[in-house]
Amino acid sequence: MFKKGVLRDLFDSLFGKSWPMWVGGILLAMMNILLFVIKYPWGASGGYVNIGQNLFQSLGSKGISAGLPISLHTVAMLNIFIVLGAFVSSLFSKEFSIKVAPLGELFKGLIGGALMAIGATVGIGCTTGGFFSGVPALSGGALFLTLGFMIGTFVALKYLLWEMEALPKMSMGKSCTLLSGSGKKTGWQRWLGWILIALTLYIFSNYTKTGTSISKIVGWHIFFGLVLGIILQRSRFCIVRAFREPFMTGESSAPVAVILSVLIVLIGFTVLKYFGVGNAGETAVHAIEMKSVYANFWLRALIGGFIFGLGMTIAGGCAVGTLWRAGEGHLKLWMSILGFTILAPFSKAYIVPGFEKMIPESLRTKMFLPEYLGYTGAVVLVLVILLLWFIFVKWNEKTGKFSAL
Repeated sequence: MFKKGVLRDLFDSLFGKSWPMWVGGILLAMMNILLFVIKYPWGASGGYVNIGQNLFQSLGSKGISAGLPISLHTVAMLNIFIVLGAFVSSLFSKEFSIKVAPLGELFKGLIGGALMAIGATVGIGCTTGGFFSGVPALSGGALFLTLGFMIGTFVALKYLLWEMEALPKMSMGKSCTLLSGSGKKTGWQRWLGWILIALTLYIFSNYTKTGTSISKIVGWHIFFGLVLGIILQRSRFCIVRAFREPFMTGESSAPVAVILSVLIVLIGFTVLKYFGVGNAGETAVHAIEMKSVYANFWLRALIGGFIFGLGMTIAGGCAVGTLWRAGEGHLKLWMSILGFTILAPFSKAYIVPGFEKMIPESLRTKMFLPEYLGYTGAVVLVLVILLLWFIFVKWNEKTGKFSAL
């Protein structure tokens, strides 16, 4: 029999201190591969679009097209329960508190979220769906989207450094922390965490016990959202850090963790695509191969990635990083969610059509690398890019040649 002390030790080992980021990367990679099999690789921006569309429809807007109900949209439900999972994890670890940043920081969160919304809809992808899933999916557009993220991050860092010198009051002002988990009488937080887990499992059970396929798929996304939120919060997995740290502090731990994670996803996705494994809604192998491959090669992805890179650096979190930090109680990231949610459907309805008219179709095509290089050539290309990234961040960590701080 398990003794109470053993179970408490297990709980403390999970929530007593943060996990290494590379551990989170491995777990998230495995979850992404499972999401591929269930329906589609992990993404986030589509959920923001759907929630925003439903919000505009509830307000009587006629210019924004109606989306699926939020309760039936897999990515929207995944996003919601990632926030909930991170909230539960922060309650268990006593890291939750309502963190009210200065007014200037809240404004930057809102603007950063809006820029991410424009970038994700223009470039067709965020750091999760476009990079973390897109690159292992062997999408040519994902490589240029990633390049855009890096350029946007570099430019935004230059701006933030300029802002610190020229506009020091921008990020200064009153800030406060409420309901801190480290204070007295905080036992309610862990009880609330267990209640929320029970509620999530109840919702999961209600979705999966029905006979419809869509309900079962949404149900599993609800469960996965809870688990993803916990993993993200405990490991503090952050793709923004992977792009930002080499140019800021020079540290390589975040990019190395992300590189390892992408490598694992690459292996899983390649096997699934090569053998045609995965619920694509069709029996054709080609439909499975084209998962997470979008019509954004190459200029569309580059421009969208650049705009998104600006936004995620200013906001301090990408589409998913924003979610789990919001679950910890960061009000700035809730402002980022608000900006992303409001601008995403607006951009899709009004900005993207005009952008598509300006960009020739030849510069925004759908490119699946194995169709041009074969699976071996495509995988080798991605491996070489990951290796060069690894060499760069390790070299830069030693030399500090590209570090701002």
